[in-house]
Amino acid sequence: MRRTPEQRRMQHTAWHQHGSQHWETEHRTWQQRGGYRGYRIPDDRFRGHFGRDHGFRISGLPFLVVGGFPRFQYQGFWFSAVDPWPEYWGDDWYDNDDVYVNYVDNGYYLYNRRYPNVGIAIDVSM
Repeated sequence: MRRTPEQRRMQHTAWHQHGSQHWETEHRTWQQRGGYRGYRIPDDRFRGHFGRDHGFRISGLPFLVVGGFPRFQYQGFWFSAVDPWPEYWGDDWYDNDDVYVNYVDNGYYLYNRRYPNVGIAIDVSM
């Protein structure tokens, strides 16, 4: 999917407004948030399309800004970032880095393959 310059600016602005200055002190796990209460991806769909073995790039995927938060669609699900992304991921990680969605400690997280030990909390919806 080819994005217009306006769509690229909107995506760039949305992601940059939700970057962190000091990720270690700014992010929170789902446990710290009181638990994940969003949509749960059925196990068979999760195994077939998500997890470490199913990387993708956010660039080119359907993208929206909802309530000021970036949201993208992948495999029929919408994913909303509820955590800031780490400042060391780089300014264009959403365009150039492979990411994957994993379910860890009772919640969904977005992982960047360059930094596989760091997950940002995401909410899932249909």
